[in-house]
Amino acid sequence: MTLSSIAQQHPTDEDLLSRVLAPYKDHCKYLRSAIVSENEAGRAVARCEFAIPDSCYIDDTGHLNSVEVNICYNQMMYYLVAKSVKEGLGTGFESWTLDDFWKHQLPDILIARFTATFRRPVNPRAFWGEMEFRSVTRRARTDGTAFLHAETAFRYGDADAGRCNGEAVLAIVNVA
Repeated sequence: MTLSSIAQQHPTDEDLLSRVLAPYKDHCKYLRSAIVSENEAGRAVARCEFAIPDSCYIDDTGHLNSVEVNICYNQMMYYLVAKSVKEGLGTGFESWTLDDFWKHQLPDILIARFTATFRRPVNPRAFWGEMEFRSVTRRARTDGTAFLHAETAFRYGDADAGRCNGEAVLAIVNVA
């Protein structure tokens, strides 16, 4: 999961980032920038920069913690989906418009499974994150309605070799 061998990279779209982060309270907007592209397999990937000046819910722990990992994942994932839709990247969201994304962003994109493993503490004041969609497939629920099943992988790191990685499965419901 690296952007180093990818030809076409899309730098941070400040207007898009601002709109993606609009639902978050000001002190919970941790995503600072994101470069989005496709990897060799045609999957959407993002390389992001984060900063958490002050945790939104707890006294300073001195390291990135599991709640912040999840918040950062959400912000990275929402931006990656929005930018993928805007640029026509990856697979799974080809038929979406940005209006579709805004409609689905909060009520319909659900984390079905989330795991994170901390290898070394990550400095929350300045760190990077990477994420990729491993697959996005259309599936049918038992009632016959459709949803998108997305498998993702992510990792975080910092300048001092801090490391955290994980996987998340998304269920995107109420899709036509």
